[in-house]
Amino acid sequence: MGSTEPAEVPHYDRNKELKAFDATKTGVKGVVDSGIEKIPRIFVRTQDEFTEDLSYTVVSGDQFQLPVVDLQDIDCRRKEIIDEIRRATMTWGFFQLVNHGIPISVTNEMIEGTRRFHEGDIEVKKQLYVRDLSTIVHYDSNFDLYQSRSANWKDTFRCRLLNPDPIDPQLIPSTCRDIIVEYWKHIVNLGNTLAELFSEALGLSKDHLKGMDCTKYLTLAAHYAPACPEPELTMGSTKHSDQSFFTILLNDDIPGLQVLHQNHWVNVKPIHGALTINVGDIMQILSNDKYKSSQHRVVANHVGPRISVACFYRASVEKPTLLYPIKELVSESNPAVYKEITFKEFVEYSHSRRPDGVSTLDHFKV
Repeated sequence: MGSTEPAEVPHYDRNKELKAFDATKTGVKGVVDSGIEKIPRIFVRTQDEFTEDLSYTVVSGDQFQLPVVDLQDIDCRRKEIIDEIRRATMTWGFFQLVNHGIPISVTNEMIEGTRRFHEGDIEVKKQLYVRDLSTIVHYDSNFDLYQSRSANWKDTFRCRLLNPDPIDPQLIPSTCRDIIVEYWKHIVNLGNTLAELFSEALGLSKDHLKGMDCTKYLTLAAHYAPACPEPELTMGSTKHSDQSFFTILLNDDIPGLQVLHQNHWVNVKPIHGALTINVGDIMQILSNDKYKSSQHRVVANHVGPRISVACFYRASVEKPTLLYPIKELVSESNPAVYKEITFKEFVEYSHSRRPDGVSTLDHFKV
C-alpha cells in the first residue's frame, strides 16, 4: 500500500486541492485532458478504504452470476417472471433485464448522447456545474466531494425528469436533449411495469407500489468515467446502496460494476442492450426487509470512457413522504423492522454521516 503515502505528506492540504479541482468546473475529464500520468491525491483511496477491502474477495467467472430476467412474452409468462424477480430481489437485490422493450437503437443512442454531453463544449458544461442537487438540471464531479474520504473517478450530468411534474425539455442541453426525451418515455413505461411486478412479487395487488407514488419522482444520472492511468488507486464509485425505490441502469460494454453478495464482490458481466435493475433502500424499508438493497460499487479502469446512465425512482425530499413497512407485510410473527420516518429524514441522516461501511438502514431499525 506504499502508493497511498502521498495522502499522508504533512504539507498536503486536501481541502485546498478539493477547492482547486472544484473551481475548474471541468471534472475528471478536465484532469485527464491536462495530460496527467499520475492521478491527483484527492482521488487516491485512504489506507482505511484499502483495509476495508480486505474483508471481501472479488470473484468472477461462474462461481456467482447475477440473475437474468427475460420479459419476453410477459403476458403469457407473468407468473414465471414474478417468481424470478422475487428470487432475485430477495437474494441479490439485483438482476439484469433482457427483452425489456427499449429498442437497442435507443439504448445505444442514450450512451452516445451521454458521451456527446461530457465530451462537448466546456463552457456549456461550466454553466451547469453546481453543488446544489436540488437543481433540475446540473453537472458535477462527485456530489459528495467535500464529505468523501477520496474522490471518485467520474463526472455526472443529472436531470430531474419527474418531480412530479415533467421537466421542460428545453432545460436539457441540446447535445443530448432528443435522446433523453425519447429514452425517458421508455423508462416511464418500464418503471410502471417493474413497479407492478415488484408489487405482485410481494403478494400485493399490482398497483400497490404505484399507489405509494413509487413512480412519481424520476431522476436521470448520466455518468462518464475517463480511462484512468492508475485505476488500482481509486474507484469509479465507492461502495453504496441507492436511496431509491428501484434503479434502472444502462451500461456500455466496459465492465466495472460489482455487487456485494455473500461477502464477495461479484463482477457484473455487461450484456449489450440489457439493463441492470436494483432494489433501493426505500424498497427494503417498504418490504420489511423481504427485498434487499445491496451494496455495490464501480472499479476504475485503464480503458474508457466508461459510460452509464442510472434512472432512480425516488420519493420527494420537499414533501413529508412517510416511509414504513407496508402493513400487509407486517404481522405478529413478522413485526415491523423499521420505524416510521420521512424520506427527508432518511436522506439528511445518510448525507450527514461519514462513510463507515455500515448501512444507513440500520439507524432506522425499530
